[in-house]
Amino acid sequence: MKKWTSLVSLCALLLGLYTNAQDNVIEFKLEKIISTIVNEQSILERTASIADHSTLLKGLRVTNLDKVLDYTGEFTVFAPSNLAFNKLSKSTVDRLYNPENRKILKEILSYHIIADKLSASKILKAMCRGNGVAKFTTIQGEKITATMKGIDIIITDSSGNAATITTADANQSNGIIHEVDAVFVPQDRF
Repeated sequence: MKKWTSLVSLCALLLGLYTNAQDNVIEFKLEKIISTIVNEQSILERTASIADHSTLLKGLRVTNLDKVLDYTGEFTVFAPSNLAFNKLSKSTVDRLYNPENRKILKEILSYHIIADKLSASKILKAMCRGNGVAKFTTIQGEKITATMKGIDIIITDSSGNAATITTADANQSNGIIHEVDAVFVPQDRF
């Protein structure tokens, strides 16, 4: 038994030394494994599994954007939580979800989607290259702007509506979700 204990101790010591020497490599591999496990769901499946995104999910389904976000391409979604939708007046929400306004709702939700996978670090790098400002084009064809306020990333639409990323980098099989605390409702659209 002493032989096995010594052998196991020696292996643990060598593994510890190797881990310390190769710390960055091991962390990278661990991140890759975790990322692969998390990426099993599409953006739509993940949105459907989060109770706090039920209003967004309803809007995605009503406007057929759910089909876009279940596609295999890469997307970034700035996903307003139910609390973000609750910040809108009840009359605004009722008008948005009125079947007659389906096209307007689709335009508004399209302001929250970019046809590219943008992690928080990619957004920050783009802001560094742009002297603190980065612009991205939504699938609506409109520009949104990323800036910093303290340690928060702020996303602003063309009408000046701002949303803070409250939860970043939910990696999915077809992109990434950043939860935001506001809904972009451009003034000229509604």
